[in-house]
Amino acid sequence: MKKFKKSVPCSTGHDGPSPAAATQQQRDFIFPIVGIGASAGGLEALEQFLRQVPEKSGMAFVVIQHLDPTHKGVMPELLQRATAMEVVQVRDRMQVKPDCVYVIPPNKDMSILHGVLHLFEPAEARGLRLPIDFFLRSLAQDMQERSIGVILSGMGSDGTLGLRAIKEKAGLALAQEPGSAKFDSMPRSAIDAGLADLVAPAEQLPGRIIDYLRHTIIYSKTDVTLEEKDRSALEKALILLRSKTGHDFSMYKRNTIYRRIERRMSIHQIDKISAYVRYLQENSQEVELLFKELLIGVTSFFRDPEAWELLQEEALPGLLAGRPSGGVLRAWSAGCSSGEEAYSLAIVFKETLEKLKPAENFTLQIFATDLDDDAVIRARQGSYPANIAADVSAKRLSRFFIQEEHGYRVGKEIREMVTFATQNIIMDPPFTRLDILICRNLLIYLTPELQKKLLPLFHYSLNTGGVLFLGSSESTGAFSDLFSPLNIKSRLFLRRDSVLRAELPAFPAAFSPVPAGVPKEFMMLKPAVNLQSLADQLLLQHFSPPAVLVNDKGDILYISGRTGKYLEPAAGKANWNIFAMAREGLRFELGSAFQKALRQKEPITVRGLKVDSNGGTQTVDLTVQAIAEPEALRGMVMIVFTDTAPLPEKKTPRRGKAGAADSTRFFELEQELQRNREELQTTREEMQSSQEELKSANEELQSTNEELQSTNEELTTSREEMQSLNEELQTVNAEQQSKMDELARSNNDMRNLLNSTEIVTVFLDNELHVRRFTTGANKLFKLIPGDVGRPLSDIASDLLYPGMTEEAQEVLRTLVFTEKQVATTDGRWFTVRIMPYRTMDDVIGGVVITFADITAAKRLETELRDEIARLKKKYEG
Repeated sequence: MKKFKKSVPCSTGHDGPSPAAATQQQRDFIFPIVGIGASAGGLEALEQFLRQVPEKSGMAFVVIQHLDPTHKGVMPELLQRATAMEVVQVRDRMQVKPDCVYVIPPNKDMSILHGVLHLFEPAEARGLRLPIDFFLRSLAQDMQERSIGVILSGMGSDGTLGLRAIKEKAGLALAQEPGSAKFDSMPRSAIDAGLADLVAPAEQLPGRIIDYLRHTIIYSKTDVTLEEKDRSALEKALILLRSKTGHDFSMYKRNTIYRRIERRMSIHQIDKISAYVRYLQENSQEVELLFKELLIGVTSFFRDPEAWELLQEEALPGLLAGRPSGGVLRAWSAGCSSGEEAYSLAIVFKETLEKLKPAENFTLQIFATDLDDDAVIRARQGSYPANIAADVSAKRLSRFFIQEEHGYRVGKEIREMVTFATQNIIMDPPFTRLDILICRNLLIYLTPELQKKLLPLFHYSLNTGGVLFLGSSESTGAFSDLFSPLNIKSRLFLRRDSVLRAELPAFPAAFSPVPAGVPKEFMMLKPAVNLQSLADQLLLQHFSPPAVLVNDKGDILYISGRTGKYLEPAAGKANWNIFAMAREGLRFELGSAFQKALRQKEPITVRGLKVDSNGGTQTVDLTVQAIAEPEALRGMVMIVFTDTAPLPEKKTPRRGKAGAADSTRFFELEQELQRNREELQTTREEMQSSQEELKSANEELQSTNEELQSTNEELTTSREEMQSLNEELQTVNAEQQSKMDELARSNNDMRNLLNSTEIVTVFLDNELHVRRFTTGANKLFKLIPGDVGRPLSDIASDLLYPGMTEEAQEVLRTLVFTEKQVATTDGRWFTVRIMPYRTMDDVIGGVVITFADITAAKRLETELRDEIARLKKKYEG
């Protein structure tokens, strides 16, 4: 087990850090903090658990137990008998340290922030408190994916919601095996909710945690960069999931999938994703567990309470306003998990209806769907543990729930409002004609490409003015023309009609319209011929006058009939503004009538206009009308062109000189009027040109502003990612430093061991090149540090051992060691032992040659032989 930090006294520094040091301290406490919840029968389970925790495990343990508020806490003294770690009772703002056990004091709730424990006075009366959920939720927020929660023996369901929060953050959730617990309600509640990653007797849980931490893979919060072989293995895992479950997760964010797979790998102590793929192939049950892991079915009643209050106070009253009595509203909760959000909507609707229109018989039909069959089954049952009291007020519990032995069941009035079904939101048809659509914390797990397909689908499903309710980390992104924010902070949006996006959304392949060329038997029957529709089309094509629909700036949105006699494209860059396209004779009067129509809000007609068209003149009546109804076209302008016959010229009798003078004066006035008109037209064109330039500049500024906003968001995201990466790097750095310290100690131990034996050792690689040598090797070989990497046969030696290289090669081939006594040129003797060099993975990485000095033994042997020969000679003589 790796040591995360050096152990220090647990009770020191209980005043906590200064605010200025909070951020730095959060980066520093990288050791695991294990939250342990226990209740009735928990003392025995806690003792069994702590007894198996190594003294220097590097972990901190925080024990939350249901204690009698009227008695002094003696739990620390009782637990101290079971462990060598220091056990202390928590004081307010006490800093958590590794290798310590912290016990909650009686009559207190406890939370954690940046590794500091904070005590609170209980907000609920005795019997309604859920201290385990309270702490585990804060632990999940504080430690994120490093949070660990353990539920031991106890009555009730306290701790289930806390484990749910830990699972949402990809932490580790463990529960005592119910058969080994004195009271199995608490661990069984967590197991039945599908939240326990590991289930084992209390005494085995510490070993499971240690194994998990030993194999945990540290990953960055930024996008995961995978090597080619790892990407291939990840795709194979997705293929196995699809073949087993029928669901394709390829459109989920890759880093989310990879982190969840890493978590499963850590639980099974698998180091490589390719090995995990083989494990999936061999264990079909693991495929199901991975499928459940990827669904991330984490929810709760009235999640983000402020957003639900805004839905109740603003969105729902707006939907009910103006609706006739007895109306039916339709809602869809997409990705409902175990049903809490769907029931929350039903409760909020009932409360809103009773408050605003108690006498009117409105009904709300809610469709709630999810990909997880098991979650849908639990949602249909409508049964929840007692600890939902942390999220549901006592008034709502008594009004809309029925209390049972093990928790609460949704009342019949609320249950009948919701219809549950299994659905794949990506592939299956959506519900339509909706007034409310709730899809919270689902889009964040999908790729941006898939999000861009789903949001138009949501727009298609909602009625005009319908409410879209997203999660706190989600938004409509670039689809501001489809949804207008009701409250951007609460992620409430209203569906708006968009004439600029008239095309249908990109339907999934499973229910997209049948393309041309498919067999007729697969196509839907054509609708019956509609006589009225055909007649309307004929009238529009041949008898209705040409018309143009424009916005309040004159930009053309729709053209009906042939308008070529009145409009022509302007030279230069394409410009679909009607003032630029109007032919000579229309421009001045069209602009004047257009402004009048916008101001007066009534039709403006200009008669007898002469339009130059293809070398001739056409008399036209022009009608301009600002549109107020229907609402989808409000603010737009309809311009209608009606051809008329030219008026006959009136013949006037000849007059004398006075008449000629009047005629000359009239002609001069006409010329002056024409000049004024031309000057006015020129001025107007210059003004339009200036307006277009200003509009272009404004659009460029808006574009620049959006780019700056986008850049700012990207910089903010990058900063957060850099902070996250910095924290991860600090974690990795600390672990690397710890490993370097261990390596240094190992090197020192090995050096002292080899030096103390006075045995010269030379390490060679598979090519018999020098890899390393110990002190004293230079007395046998002419070795210097620069000789590392050179063949040993190239090094001059004092040994009378010419076949040493060949024997080393033979050892590499046969893996059988050799031992021989060898003399040197100066009369010394050594026992030379050549052995294979084996790695921890049992791989041969060269040879080890040891030289034990036996000169003294040889000298003694010679002396003994001489003495024996002398005595033998003496005896024989």
